[in-house]
Amino acid sequence: MSTANQISFQPEPVTLEGSVVRLVPLSSSHVPDLWEIAKDGLEDTFRWIPASMRSPEDFQQAVEKALAEQAAGLCVPFATTERRSGRVVGSTRFMSIDRAHRRVEIGGTWIAPAWQRTAVNTEAKYLMMRHAFETWKCIRVELKTDALNHRSRTAILRIGAKEEGTLRQHMITHSGRLRSSIYFSVLDFEWPTVKAMLEGKLRSNESRS
Repeated sequence: MSTANQISFQPEPVTLEGSVVRLVPLSSSHVPDLWEIAKDGLEDTFRWIPASMRSPEDFQQAVEKALAEQAAGLCVPFATTERRSGRVVGSTRFMSIDRAHRRVEIGGTWIAPAWQRTAVNTEAKYLMMRHAFETWKCIRVELKTDALNHRSRTAILRIGAKEEGTLRQHMITHSGRLRSSIYFSVLDFEWPTVKAMLEGKLRSNESRS
């Protein structure tokens, strides 16, 4: 592995900004806002999250865990905010960071019900993939979801990722259910085509707003 590759891939907190969303470094100060936007739709929003997300304490623990993993170089978590209003609308992160092999996973994503099925998810994924491929020079970006989560599977395919396969009994959820996970990926040589497709979707959304 060349020194240049190592230097280019620095998984540090960063702000990523588009026309609809601004992804800002997650902090403990975001916990009240995250709870406020999520509390009335917990069952729908967190149905497929392996950990329990049912109380303000759960949110606090989840943020503290993410920040500890960030300090260890394992993830880069974000609060997803609406650019126009500055309001927090969800969270996402880079995770499973592998600097040696220049790959990263985009995951831990959730969006409050009022902002689901808007341009928020598409632009957030676009900004993160662009950062991974063009700044970090990654060769692979991974995504995964619960095998039973058909809506998420469709959304991941819609942003241009390719389905790779299923890891059976991959996780034990907070309820004790054995979750199988479906993996998807975008590779560096696929990124230009995926990028153009996502930019077209985002332009189309702007023309309708």
